[in-house]
This record gives sequence, C-alpha cells and structure tokens, in this order.
Amino acid sequence: MRAARIPSPIVGAMANWQASRIKDPVVRLRFLRRTVGDRRVWDPRTETGRVWLRKRGVSLAVAFAALVLVPAGTVKSAGRLWWRGPILSAQASMQRPDTFPQVWQVDQQGEYETYSNGLRIERKYEVSNEPRQFAAYRRSAEEPTAKEDRTAPVGIVFHTTESAQTDFTEGETRRIRMIGAALLDFIQKERAYHYVVDRFGRVWRVVKESDAANHAGYSIWADDTWTYVNLNRSFVGVSVETMTQPGSSRAEATPAQIHALRVLTEMLRSKYRILSTNCVTHAQVSVNPSNMQAGYHYDWAANFPYPQVGLPDNYALATPSLWLFGFTYDPSLVNVTGEPFWKGLVLGAEQLRQNATAHGMDVSAYRRILESRYRQILSTLKSKTELSKEKQG
Repeated sequence: MRAARIPSPIVGAMANWQASRIKDPVVRLRFLRRTVGDRRVWDPRTETGRVWLRKRGVSLAVAFAALVLVPAGTVKSAGRLWWRGPILSAQASMQRPDTFPQVWQVDQQGEYETYSNGLRIERKYEVSNEPRQFAAYRRSAEEPTAKEDRTAPVGIVFHTTESAQTDFTEGETRRIRMIGAALLDFIQKERAYHYVVDRFGRVWRVVKESDAANHAGYSIWADDTWTYVNLNRSFVGVSVETMTQPGSSRAEATPAQIHALRVLTEMLRSKYRILSTNCVTHAQVSVNPSNMQAGYHYDWAANFPYPQVGLPDNYALATPSLWLFGFTYDPSLVNVTGEPFWKGLVLGAEQLRQNATAHGMDVSAYRRILESRYRQILSTLKSKTELSKEKQG
C-alpha cells in the first residue's frame, strides 16, 4: 500500500487557509483529507513532527512561522483536551455574522397576542411549568465544570407531533378541529412543547417561554462558543401538527404551517437574539444516553423547510453529539432518514476523526474521554433534577 502523502508545514497552513474559503462542508472535508492528512507527522510541536522536519532539513523557525497561519487551537497535547472541537468546525465555517429580525408585540388580549410581522399567538392552552434554568458550557474551557448559568432560551428545536391525522380537505374540517383540540389537551397535560402549529397554521402557546418543556430530553447541540445539554431547558420546543408517513422519514407541512413557522421563528429570534444555527430539528439533537448513539428520535430528519422558514440549511451542520461527546450512530439510520440527516452524521464523524488526530490519539481512545465528559455532565444534571423534585415535594 502506498504511504499517505504528508504535507510540509507551509503546505499544511496554506491548505487550512484554502479550506476556509470552501463553502460546502463536505467538499471542504474532502479537500482537507486529500491535502493535509495526519498533522501529527509534520507539526513541529510534536516529537514525531520534529524528527520528520530534521530528516527533511526544514528549520523549526520556518515550521513555526508557517504554523502562525494555522488557526489557533488546532493542535493540543493529548493530556489537555479542549472543548473547541475540530480542526475546522462546520459550525464556525458556516457561521456568518448573524442578522436578527426586528419584531415587536403589537397587542395582547386574554386569549391571544399579535406581533408586528403578522404573528398571532393563541393562549387558550397556556400553562406554567418548572422555571427555565440551565448551564451553557464554554467550548474554550478545558473542564466541563466551566459553565455559565442562563435563564433565557438560546435556540429552537423543531418537532412533529406524530399524532393521528385525517385528510386535509374541506370536508374533514370538523374532524381536523376535533383532533387538534384533543392533541392540545394532551400536550398541555404533558407540558410537552412551548408552541404547537396546528394544521390550519394557527400558533398555540402551551408552555410559557420562561419555563422548561418536556420536548427534547438530554439532547445535545453546540454553536461556535457554547455547548448545550438537556435542551428541554435551553431551547424552545416548537412542534408542527403532522406525522411521518409509514416507511418514510419525511413529514409534510402545509403552506399555512410553513408561514406560521417563519413568523414565529422571527419573533423568537428577535426577542432572544437566537442564532440562526441554533434553530434545528429534533433529529439533529436527539441522543440515547444508554447506548451513546445519536438519532434516538428522527422527526424532521428530512424535509424541514429551512429556506422557507428563513433559516440556513442547518442539515449541513456536523452533528455535535458525535464530535463533542463521542456518540456513534446506527448505520441503518442513514437508510431510514435519507441524505439531509446523513450529511450531518458523516460530518460529525469526520470532525471527531480530525480532533483525535490533532490530539495525537486514535479515535477509540479519544472517544472514551469525550464519553466520560458527557457522563459527568449527565450525572450533574440528574442530581440537580432530583434535588429540584425534592424541593417541590
């Protein structure tokens, strides 16, 4: 087998610079694998790299000068694993300066609110729940205990209700209304979502935004600065009254529902300054802690109308649970969900591989350290939950 081609430090630095200019994350990762390979071999900050440089007559001064061009934090010792993730983060590369809609409340009555962008929120089913409190973990910190306590939501998780459906026709209007009312009663009882968009495009607030809702469990997401675990508390849960068709991963939203999602998302992003890349689907954040696999739920694993809702195609973001905490996924999930969700899983696995290489470790050993971090956070969260229950009791 022919040995892999190892780039010089200058070539490696230039490759990183060129990669940062490639918009498509899959094309960018292929470019990096083709041109950079294993950075441990040529990096002068490692013993392997120094031996390689001496054999080729490359001075350390030149090597370190070239590394000035490499993004900071790309290589760290195996004993000091940092949260700042991969060599080239898909989240960071897609994150352009965000703009936030300007939306304000126009009117508030007993059972509804209206907003400047045309949004109307029905309040008939509105209830309180446990107050929203959560920890956001700093991506640049070495220890998972480095965190910041928050009370305002930082993202949106889009769900499907997966409830019973009937044909969306004029003749079925009465039955659609009955099913919708029964669904809202159930969601209110379970405190399941903050918002529900019914089949007619009406927006119903169920759990108050100031409180947590039971919509995402110990799920995981991350932006370029913070990591979030337990999105029940840190994200707003928005569910569309629809269901996934048997044998398919694709749910459908009516034009009225898509419009409602757009104006609701605008209002929430304006009110809480929510990053566009923190507006994602349940499939993208869902995990199963018992077997450390991503994709425990896969509602909106495909077909979520990101562009029509006024958001970037966040399916193209690498799945954070894989590269931040070492989760794996069942390969059969790719066949079930299709390309959009598959893309994020593949990117997440590739970023994990790059991180392990940057820390001078094999993927298995690196994954074990990341899994331990997740378990530590999960244990802390569960202890807090039990303590809260005791206080309430």
